[in-house]
Amino acid sequence: METLYPAKIIEALRTVRYPGNGKNIVELGMVEDDIRIDGNRVSFSLIFDRPTDPFIRSLVKSAETAILTHVSPQVDIKGNIAVKTRQAAPAAPVNPLPGVKNIIGVSSGKGGVGKSTVASNLAVALAREGYKVGLLDADIFGPSVPKMFGVENEGLYMHNVDGRDLIIPLERYGVKVLSIGFLVDKNSPVLWRGAMASTALKQLINDADWGDLDYFLIDMPPGTSDIHLTLVQTLAITGVVIVSTPQEVALADARKGIAMFTGDKVNVPILGIVENMAWFTPERHPDERYYIFGKEGAVNVAKELGIRLLGQIPIVGAICEGGDNGTPIALQDSITGQAFMHVAREVIDAVDERNGTLPPTRKVDVTKK
Repeated sequence: METLYPAKIIEALRTVRYPGNGKNIVELGMVEDDIRIDGNRVSFSLIFDRPTDPFIRSLVKSAETAILTHVSPQVDIKGNIAVKTRQAAPAAPVNPLPGVKNIIGVSSGKGGVGKSTVASNLAVALAREGYKVGLLDADIFGPSVPKMFGVENEGLYMHNVDGRDLIIPLERYGVKVLSIGFLVDKNSPVLWRGAMASTALKQLINDADWGDLDYFLIDMPPGTSDIHLTLVQTLAITGVVIVSTPQEVALADARKGIAMFTGDKVNVPILGIVENMAWFTPERHPDERYYIFGKEGAVNVAKELGIRLLGQIPIVGAICEGGDNGTPIALQDSITGQAFMHVAREVIDAVDERNGTLPPTRKVDVTKK
């Protein structure tokens, strides 16, 4: 007997046609690329679309006959053809927010860099630009958005929409807001395992009446966790805003966060980076700058990684006071308020670029200062 090669087996199998359509099993992709030859013994797999295909037995028999006829009657093939079922492509996930145009995650590699402050003020700034905005506080273990919007003592209500009882998000400063902080004791820690936290988040997304929104912002937990995976698997996120201070320790974690979102398992675009606490400016001396956490660290990371620098936010006492009093500083026309308005406009441009709707006259350098 002549030496056996996979090509000879394939050519023999081209003579086997699937009943009804006249095409052979090779061109139909039914022969898996696993042909194994050991002396005169040949084995491989046939793939069927469903396990109940009525032609499984007859096609296996026809494949055996074709090899014995067109290759050699000495081939050991009987009983060596495995049958597999083709894995169906996963069904497209149901969009839980059909009225939302753009979903933006706000994330940080570590805590304490002002992520929630940026998320809250960005939401307010987008609303000031005339857009319909929603903000979900997904920081399960440290929800701070209710306090920043001055609604931490507010109760939640539900109403019926098309036969479903849905949570009504609170609305403040033109922003629809929901947080796990509305559902737990604000003075007690949230002692939940990851699965419980993920379930709670899904309920705040799926069982709330968000309505029509231009931008839906998600204040994500710091770091990298299974909650991030839950969010990207539940929602078609347009892109992520990364928040960091100029400090090298924070930037190292920011790089990890960027790597997580751009990796194969998550694959979410980075809209850009916000450098928070970029410098300290005394309120009585607005022209003075003190770089207490380092200088332009996030600016350099943006250039290094080729991502957009969305803006630099200085440290001023009014940011802390506004957050504690429930009046985000983006409501003011101060230097810091204008800084957040600038970030909002950069995010709008980044989203339009991502969606392919940015007019040529508005195209800018992604690493511009």
